[in-house]
Amino acid sequence: MSAERATTFLLDRERCELWSQVTLDGESIRLDARLGIAGAAAMSGQTVNVPVAQQDSRFHQAIDARTQFCTRSALAVPLRDPAGDVIGVLEALNKTGGPFTEGDEQIAQALSAQAALAVNTAHLLQNLTQERERLQKENVQLRREVEERFSTRNIVGTSHKVQALVRLIDQIRDSSVDVLITGESGTGKEMIAKAIHYNSPRAQRPFVALNCAALPENLKESELFGIEKGVATGVDRRVGKFEQAHEGTLFLDEIGDLSLTAQAKILRALQERVIERVGGRTPIPVDVRIVAATHINLEDAISQGKFREDLYYRLKVIQIQTPALREIREDIPHLASHFLEKYCRETGKEPKRLTPAALRRFEDYAWPGNTRQLENEIKRLVASSRRLVIGEEDLAENIRGSGRPPLPSAMPEGGSLKDVVAELEARLIRDALRQNGNNQVKAAKTLGLSRQGLIKKMKRYKITAAS
Repeated sequence: MSAERATTFLLDRERCELWSQVTLDGESIRLDARLGIAGAAAMSGQTVNVPVAQQDSRFHQAIDARTQFCTRSALAVPLRDPAGDVIGVLEALNKTGGPFTEGDEQIAQALSAQAALAVNTAHLLQNLTQERERLQKENVQLRREVEERFSTRNIVGTSHKVQALVRLIDQIRDSSVDVLITGESGTGKEMIAKAIHYNSPRAQRPFVALNCAALPENLKESELFGIEKGVATGVDRRVGKFEQAHEGTLFLDEIGDLSLTAQAKILRALQERVIERVGGRTPIPVDVRIVAATHINLEDAISQGKFREDLYYRLKVIQIQTPALREIREDIPHLASHFLEKYCRETGKEPKRLTPAALRRFEDYAWPGNTRQLENEIKRLVASSRRLVIGEEDLAENIRGSGRPPLPSAMPEGGSLKDVVAELEARLIRDALRQNGNNQVKAAKTLGLSRQGLIKKMKRYKITAAS
């Protein structure tokens, strides 16, 4: 356009200023957006062509005084974003050989459209970059919190069994071998699985969990391996748990509840490291560490033909047994205090504490639901108790009545030590059966007996479920 100077201004709406972003002379300035020829274009949203600047009322002398430049003619064109809002102004000064023409206006308008697009794109990129950096920082923080949450330091307990479990997780932290976790329901098998994952080389990759017992048989294969679109009417393509857990860990809870067909396909996936979606024909490579868990005795299931022996030994590279709560009674006070502190903090309540009598009741109780039952009881106490000190009278009725039977105050008349021991043993058996809902397997574990040993003693003392 044969102009002596050209400037691209951006509009700062908060400060009502135009500030130069790109200039011919390299100098950057800020102007009141309500003043001057560029300001007139920004405020009106129209092209402003001034042949003789000194004679135009919109011309602002102070700008020339500040920039040490003599303006003779000016052409200002607004920059608009895709929504049509003014975001700046393109201004050209001092046309050589006369005023700016209509052709110059068309050139300036075409250039302003390109400049506005470039500015808008730059803003979007800057916002995306800032958002990406924010999300990356947030992701790092969240991952750090997750890893800290599932650190072995957060496995509560000082008993020999718990410490042995922690040592084993620490010993395998540098490997990615498959692990089989066994133990009763409610003993924290998923928590152990997460501790294994987040203390392993795969900690930065996905942890995917699937409860095999919670799925209908006809959905288990598609959940595990995915399904292709069109296999049935209205079915869309879906990625399975194996693909979701690629390069990470797949936790298969209650694996003993899988059918033999599903077990065979899992074994093939582990051996060949490839899967096929339901309805698919293309092998998909997968790199997955399996951590499986079950509450049933898999060796018994193998002998009954309900579980594949080859899969059992494929999973049992490392076996971890989670102890029942009644087997680690010395840890019950630690766990109760841990849960009490946790739920008081999460609910914003003042810290509470348990009386020694309440803790004794906790220790005496058999906890058939294990740690999950203890945690739920603490949740209930935090929600329902208004006092800061929780006594045994606040506990659930079944826990309050869980005290160990008292020793006989005196020997039966004409009795002997053998008679006293027999009477005490019979009481303990009845109490264990009552606490465990007449479940002989659980009662035997409570008493430290085998099931057959318990049955023999029940026959000896003529104890029945009804009694």
